[in-house]
Amino acid sequence: MDPIIKHFCDFAKEGKRFDGDKVKINDLINKKIIIRDFKIESSKQNIDCNYLTLQIEMDGIIYICFTGSKILMEQMEAYKLEIPFITTILKIHRYYTFS
Repeated sequence: MDPIIKHFCDFAKEGKRFDGDKVKINDLINKKIIIRDFKIESSKQNIDCNYLTLQIEMDGIIYICFTGSKILMEQMEAYKLEIPFITTILKIHRYYTFS
């Protein structure tokens, strides 16, 4: 009798990957976007820092954006159960926030 054959997705522990073209966060300032998904990971360059990957939709097109913004990370963690949601990214002095 053959052993049970497993599906790769049943045991793989890889992080989720997002589809979409890359866009810089400064190109999103003051534009209406839909937050589709996110993940927070440790930076490969600086192990003491995390970075945020956002999967967003703007004008019907899916994009991904990377940022080290701690405020955006905190907001995503606080409101992750509300995804998807419409927002605007604001830049106030030297930091970013959702509005």
